[in-house]
Amino acid sequence: MDFLTGIFLVYSFIAFYFLFLFVLIYFQNRKEIQKVPPITKNYDISVVITCYNEADTIGKAIDNLAANGYSGLKKIVVVDDCSKDNSWEIIQKYEKKYPDLVMGVQTPKGTGCAAGAKNYGSKFVNTELIAFSDGDSFPEKGSIEKTIGFFDDKKVGAVTSTVLVKNRTNLLLKLQAIEYIVIKFTRKLLEFIGSIYVTPGPLAIYRRSAFEKIGKFDAKNLTEDIEITWRLLYNGYDVKMSVPSKVYSVAPHTFKGWFRQRIRWNKGGVQTMIKYGGSFFRRGMLGAFVLPFFVFSWFLGVFGLGVLIYRLAKAFIVRYLLTTYSVKAHAAILTLKDFNLVPSILIYMGLVLFTLSLTFSLIALLSIREKKEFKRPGVFIFLVYEFFYLLTYPVILVVSAWELLRGRKTWS
Repeated sequence: MDFLTGIFLVYSFIAFYFLFLFVLIYFQNRKEIQKVPPITKNYDISVVITCYNEADTIGKAIDNLAANGYSGLKKIVVVDDCSKDNSWEIIQKYEKKYPDLVMGVQTPKGTGCAAGAKNYGSKFVNTELIAFSDGDSFPEKGSIEKTIGFFDDKKVGAVTSTVLVKNRTNLLLKLQAIEYIVIKFTRKLLEFIGSIYVTPGPLAIYRRSAFEKIGKFDAKNLTEDIEITWRLLYNGYDVKMSVPSKVYSVAPHTFKGWFRQRIRWNKGGVQTMIKYGGSFFRRGMLGAFVLPFFVFSWFLGVFGLGVLIYRLAKAFIVRYLLTTYSVKAHAAILTLKDFNLVPSILIYMGLVLFTLSLTFSLIALLSIREKKEFKRPGVFIFLVYEFFYLLTYPVILVVSAWELLRGRKTWS
């Protein structure tokens, strides 16, 4: 067995391990996925909405939260991070529309990052719970209420929700819709082993005492929602997810916007891994699972891309040299010996791994209950997602690492 084959077997073992783990968690807990604890206390809560150049959506975002239906909602703080459009004027109009509920504030100078705007808005909150949402995200009615019961457990520091794609007008958006559903499904499964690693920005609720105790958001991190979740775990808090609490968010509709977003996500993930690298196999599930899970995911992605490039390059070079020699020597370019109809163990393992991944994605899609206006993706879209879209992940990982090595850490 050559070195590359050995490495590939290790790669396959790690991939099989995580896939089987998620499948086992699902079958053991499938009846609990949609459940939320009953409300025994009417917690007071305030929501901070961050806004930068979102004049087209900020008004509807405020309306959605104002009509969310939870009686304990005391304040909606809308933070304009020095927008260059007319977002601030719209926010002021909504202050007048909801005089006892909405409070518009503007950062003294642009913070240039979501964490800065969120931290600024949190200064105006004194309720027991504090939630954060984005200016282009729209929580469903009842979404706040469906998270409240989790906070009866004093160890719970945060509760996240199901984030789904709102705009699905082109192929890229439809592919992201599938991706968000699979991510949602995976995140809930991770809750059952105490390993949720992110509380996404479209709607996440924190116990304010925990939020302030750990120092709020890290403005130096490109993915403040990942970093604060790891910090909560590091400090002994639990993080939960309410699947029935849904929020629809506007996803990037162009390849450039999508690519920039994914690069930022991955660079922020690397920053977080470096920051908490000393917690490996320490600090509860953060070190026992979350950090290794991230590291192995990076390994699988980058190594898989490397093997693919190596195999293709090797096949091309060998075939090119063989063809060139055969032409010059007037010999046959192809013979029956060139066709190997006996599948190797590597091909077999690859097919099994792909089949398991396909099955996992299908289970995730079948687990979601969406509005009637959002139809399940068709076979063609699903196959494009599995055969092409997922192959972009390793490329994004490599580009993200390269940009970090070059010192490019701006939030964009």
